[in-house]
Amino acid sequence: MKKYDVIVIGSGAGMGVASDALSSGYKVAVVDKGPLGGTCLNLGCIPSKLLIFPADRVAEIENSKKLGVEASITKIRFREIMERMRSSIAEDRNGMREGIKQAKNLDFYESTGYFVDDYTVEVDGKRIIGEKIFIAAGARPHIPDVKGLDKIEYLTNESILDLNELPKSVVVLGGGYIACEFGHFLAGMGSEVTIIQRNSRLVANEEPEISDLLLNEMSKRMKIHTNTEVIEVLQKDGLVNVIGKVKDSEKTIEVNAERILVAGGRVPNSDLLKVQNTGVETDSRGYIKVDEYLKTSKENIWAFGDVIGKYMFRHSANKEAVYAWHNSIHEKKVPMDYSAIPHAVFSYPEIASVGIGESEAKKNHKILIGYAKYNSVAKGIA
Repeated sequence: MKKYDVIVIGSGAGMGVASDALSSGYKVAVVDKGPLGGTCLNLGCIPSKLLIFPADRVAEIENSKKLGVEASITKIRFREIMERMRSSIAEDRNGMREGIKQAKNLDFYESTGYFVDDYTVEVDGKRIIGEKIFIAAGARPHIPDVKGLDKIEYLTNESILDLNELPKSVVVLGGGYIACEFGHFLAGMGSEVTIIQRNSRLVANEEPEISDLLLNEMSKRMKIHTNTEVIEVLQKDGLVNVIGKVKDSEKTIEVNAERILVAGGRVPNSDLLKVQNTGVETDSRGYIKVDEYLKTSKENIWAFGDVIGKYMFRHSANKEAVYAWHNSIHEKKVPMDYSAIPHAVFSYPEIASVGIGESEAKKNHKILIGYAKYNSVAKGIA
């Protein structure tokens, strides 16, 4: 059984810990079935921006007439856009791989690993043991329990990146940031898009005013049904037939499309790791429980990133990685600070926020609420 000073599970934000451990002279193992670089590089932040950028240009051209600029789009090369995205990601991934090959005291296990005993991980039929273990194994798409969904071929935010041909029509299940971003992309490329959201608002975690604005603007380019629960999915006449029920009503809707995109959130990968075998506790949803120092219920095991479900962003995971590593080697611990984590949704228009929301602020503070319109500044007027 091979022993390591540090085992890192996950090659996304986890690589920050691996790098710090190597710099401190530790013997390190990184375990990840791939793709190398984690969700952000391969399936999230980077590919989505590479796709959304051309969709933004399309929207700008479509809206340019009101600025006194008349322009038209003669052709959208969808395959070229997708290949540009994939080649850019592959280049970054290959760069990471070369860096790993050059690193001393680092073993990379590119396979699925899972716990079999205290501090013991089995990977590729081999068992390795770590003095300190950091779990940054991420999350995967949540597939809702909808009648008939398991009988059809659906897209997720991951599999959509493999497309080479643009579907003529797409129905999107969900109304969070993934649904809004990919809805914008697909509509920009020329698909007829329909979003079905069970909540009464799009991006329901945002301020109500923001949700209302986004719904109003996105409805100009696609159909959106809020407060609607998808109850059944069928394959019918070569199309996907989606049946939804409007909440608190007997009304139902039917939407037909070439493809269906499931964008109903994320679930942690803790179950795949069998973390219970090493004494790590999870909550009712499967997220790994950590204290304010990012330590799990098991001594010398820390967790961060999507797998703990606090803030599912790469920038917050990177920050958590710094704190987790610090707290693993220093006697004086420093609690992770979540007081001002920013985030953005790259819809059209883009939206962003930082800090706590209005309702939470009212619970513990006396507050003043201010509003400022973008068109009150020069760039906004333009």
